[in-house]
Amino acid sequence: MRLVDSHGHLNADRFDADLELVVGAARIAGLERILVPGWNIHSSGRALEVVARWPWMDAAVGIHPHDAAKGDADGWSQVRAWARDERVVAIGETGLDSDRMFSPWEAQVDNLRRNLALALETGKPAILHCRSRAGERDAQDALVEELGRAGFGGDAGRQAFRGRPPAVIHSFSGPLDYARAVVAMGLAVSFSGLVFRKGEEPSADAVAVVPPERLLVETDSPFLSPPGGPRGRNEPAWVRVTAAWAADRRGVGEDQLGDALVAAYDATFPRAAAR
Repeated sequence: MRLVDSHGHLNADRFDADLELVVGAARIAGLERILVPGWNIHSSGRALEVVARWPWMDAAVGIHPHDAAKGDADGWSQVRAWARDERVVAIGETGLDSDRMFSPWEAQVDNLRRNLALALETGKPAILHCRSRAGERDAQDALVEELGRAGFGGDAGRQAFRGRPPAVIHSFSGPLDYARAVVAMGLAVSFSGLVFRKGEEPSADAVAVVPPERLLVETDSPFLSPPGGPRGRNEPAWVRVTAAWAADRRGVGEDQLGDALVAAYDATFPRAAAR
């Protein structure tokens, strides 16, 4: 089965000792694309280092909501400069998180707005993290509101992205109507091992409403191991479990889904240099 990992943090220090082996295992498993996203200044720089070693991978740079209150003007200037690098195909990950609240809400919203503006400016889609406390949806509702405010799904988004998805909902979590709302705005949606956890049952319905040209899968390595995967550190190779789940839920063959995943990845994250 052809596979992509639209969100794997191979720039995390948990991979320092054996990254070459991890990448080799991913290739053997069928991985053709891996997007390595940053979550702060340091990790964004590391993402570029990883894709310099493996040019078939892509990078994203940006500031995560957990780090929203930790940045400064110089750091953001560096992110803006990196965003022009041809190896960078997306902005993020960014977003909103009302569950852990590692940064104040106001700082998260300001940070999200900066990242969304940069995505529109560069024509590179935003990678969006979104979590609320169990049983709540305040972050999802606020994210949809902010996307509309920024012009995603409207004329600004259509002009900047020319029909491509203006953003990706990373590691989808939320109710079905939230999935429908972001799909209606033209966004891509990515599913991770999170779908197998208790409380995430709506994901089974959500995966069926995403158009095939905007459906992605991911690991969020080194986090969110799927059933049967390593509990201490997830790896890109294990995206195969989530991809098989998506194929089953959508009622399609794994080969058909694999072809669609690669096509959706390339349509969402085009780049100047050939892969």
